[in-house]
Amino acid sequence: MTLWSGKNKRGLKQEVRIKNEPYLIINIVLAGVILLIIAYCGIFSPEKNNYPVVCIHEKLTGQPCVSCGLSHSISLILRGRIEEAYKWNIYGMRVFLFFVSQLFMRILFSRVYVKHPESRKQLIMFDIIGSSLIFIFTFLPSLIYIFKLC
Repeated sequence: MTLWSGKNKRGLKQEVRIKNEPYLIINIVLAGVILLIIAYCGIFSPEKNNYPVVCIHEKLTGQPCVSCGLSHSISLILRGRIEEAYKWNIYGMRVFLFFVSQLFMRILFSRVYVKHPESRKQLIMFDIIGSSLIFIFTFLPSLIYIFKLC
């Protein structure tokens, strides 16, 4: 499947095919996963408490973990009930913003990747470093919690 067709700087015909571009495939898959996560939190209701995925840690130990209430929190954020979301999980907004920022980054970086083939290596490095920093900032409390358990 041809994603984009045009002329390069030398005037030669150039095509970008998704199957030949692993970076674009990864971005499409990640964007799809993020949309599924957001849809999961949007479909299931915090009022009905009908989430099909439960916390394994809490089921096994009886103790809540750092991610308990995260689905509730994100569901409430999607519904505009921010204060209530913080009561379910204080890190819910961080995680929500991580997913939203990653969704926008996947879309933006894919467009730049296709439109500016000469800067692909720099774009990929910027993506890796930027996404890693955002991930560490977002999930640092969870990482600290996990390493305290070990």
